[in-house]
Amino acid sequence: MAAATVKATTRTPFGRLTFGIMFGYGCMMLALMTPAILLLTFKMIEIDPDGYTGSYGLVAGVGAFFALIGNPLGGAISDRTKLAFGRRRTWILIGPLVGCAALLSVGLATEVWQIMIGWAIAQLFFNFGMAAYTALIPDQVKQERQGTVSGLVGLVLPIAMAVGMVLMMLMTSVPSETKWILLSVIGIVGPIVSLFVIKDVKPEIEPAKGEKLSIGEKLSRVYPSPRKFPAFTWAVVSKFLLMMGYCSSLYLTVMLVNRMGYTEADATTAVGTINIISMIAMAFTSILGGVLSDKFRKQKPFLYGSAFIMVIGILVYAFVPSELAFIVAAAVIGLGGGCFSAVDMALVARILPRKEDAAKDFGIMNVANALPQSIVPAIAPLLLAIGGWPFFYIALAACVVAGMIAVKPLPEVGNHAASAPPLDNGANARTN
Repeated sequence: MAAATVKATTRTPFGRLTFGIMFGYGCMMLALMTPAILLLTFKMIEIDPDGYTGSYGLVAGVGAFFALIGNPLGGAISDRTKLAFGRRRTWILIGPLVGCAALLSVGLATEVWQIMIGWAIAQLFFNFGMAAYTALIPDQVKQERQGTVSGLVGLVLPIAMAVGMVLMMLMTSVPSETKWILLSVIGIVGPIVSLFVIKDVKPEIEPAKGEKLSIGEKLSRVYPSPRKFPAFTWAVVSKFLLMMGYCSSLYLTVMLVNRMGYTEADATTAVGTINIISMIAMAFTSILGGVLSDKFRKQKPFLYGSAFIMVIGILVYAFVPSELAFIVAAAVIGLGGGCFSAVDMALVARILPRKEDAAKDFGIMNVANALPQSIVPAIAPLLLAIGGWPFFYIALAACVVAGMIAVKPLPEVGNHAASAPPLDNGANARTN
């Protein structure tokens, strides 16, 4: 059966597109991840000093659930947006705008339920923006350059988190509300600037002639059929399992306060230092992994190697409880995580089932990023009760090992038959 064809009517020059995505996405992620790593924990300690480990898990878990549904939902809405402003640019604006308003409400909240609602809304709409940004890669970048641009986009997260940590370390004596206000401003200014750089218009989607879908085929438009597109499902599984291990870093602040007895000021400095080191390592391998995978036309060896490196770092957290060891572990995890993130994004762009559902399917893949953020806080009390902090990290390292196994069925570059017609760039489309 013939598939629908997406006709692109414009394409942003490669340099402009890359800058636009990196700058806007970076500011957005700085605004979201700085609270996720640091400020949200301190907000919970401030409001619920006796039960913050449980209330933090509740707030983080609920927020991550909305991140989970936000990416595929936002992607599907973006795919079907038919405004002249552009199907991606529309949500690059709306997502961060609403998300930053919600962040501001969290910073000013005085009750746990207020924080939970605000954080959930922030996660939902920031993921709308995230889905729109990532969909620009399959939309406008040629396959032979997707590894490179994916590596550059992968570079954004570590840089954004490092900048966020430096800001917080410089603002230790500044009132908490001021920090939340600053992050909210950064989170919307960056995407607005990117809108002046990225070109995007109403897409032309040409439906397949005489297309009649069965119930099963209609369901496959929600989630691509594992039978027809097994590579997509294996990619989701491998990314989910690896991110289970990587999300151990979300508990870093809680661990330093609970396991090591750090004060808020000490924890801020330690978390800032540890994350900056990790982000530098992640930035290095993010760009290097993407470029090398394009050069050698191989992706799976990089995925295996990066996952193995991450296991080593997570186990250091388990067995060597000292700040110096945590810095080393964070650097090791960053090296593995950066490479995996870049190469995996390029792999996903290559195996997407349908061009007309690019943002929706990318959103489903991004669920693998969001779901562990919900599961890890939910299961952390159980894991800690079973075997304390060492068992917590061992269990998450085991997830990464399972993720390595799930990489095996994925097709290597050149071995994947396209499941949909190539993107028709139109007679007037620019090339990158």
